[in-house]
Amino acid sequence: MKLIIIDKRSIKIFVSALLIIILSAIYTLGFNRGIISAFVNNEKMIPIYCVDTEEKKIAISFDAAWGSDKTEDILSILKEHNVKTTFFLVAFWVDKYPDMVKRIDEEGHEIGNHSATHPNMSKLSEEKIREELTITSNKIEAITGKKVTLFRPPFGDYNNRVIRVSKELGYYVIQWDVDSLDYKDYGAEAIVDRVISKVKNGSIVLFHNNATYITEALPVILDRLQEMGYEVVPISELIYKDNYYIDHTGKQIKHK
Repeated sequence: MKLIIIDKRSIKIFVSALLIIILSAIYTLGFNRGIISAFVNNEKMIPIYCVDTEEKKIAISFDAAWGSDKTEDILSILKEHNVKTTFFLVAFWVDKYPDMVKRIDEEGHEIGNHSATHPNMSKLSEEKIREELTITSNKIEAITGKKVTLFRPPFGDYNNRVIRVSKELGYYVIQWDVDSLDYKDYGAEAIVDRVISKVKNGSIVLFHNNATYITEALPVILDRLQEMGYEVVPISELIYKDNYYIDHTGKQIKHK
């Protein structure tokens, strides 16, 4: 009788190949992408970057931290286009411009939390994260009387601790899939071209309230979006509040 000896290296290659075949079969059969993501990477927590939807809806947002010179003009432009958006505010901005916070709210725009001191959130302890979020929301809620449910980390900086603590405090953590790069001062045309070329159903667009060319670019962008058939809504009207998962790209997907 002839003996067949299989070394450990061959066994490892066989097992690896088998796993690849199984994963390929799962994907081909159309299983929930969340299962695959969880199988491949069950530790990484991801914020909401965009939403999976067949509706032509998108959200645009403004981060406010370093001034308010252009905010009044932004609000006028939004009003002219009958568009409601989301403003993410830092606590020291709220302290400096309480009347503007009130106006943003009174004109029907949503207000989200953008931290108290604009730090790199991933470098903070759990206690400090809670402090950053709680201080800011308390200040916003004292002016508007409305509960804050959205949080955007400064610089888009996060880790599992940031997301976990935010969720424990009742926040949806929001990023973006379309960055206008308005803060780089490339000019109004560059901002328009970038946003219009990248936007799609369920997109979340990032602007800054005091960017140099924002008041020149914004009306053109809103005109183009409306011509393309998009409805612009606040982020809380775009995202799913329950029965969803977030895939490895940050897309929020409704469970079927």
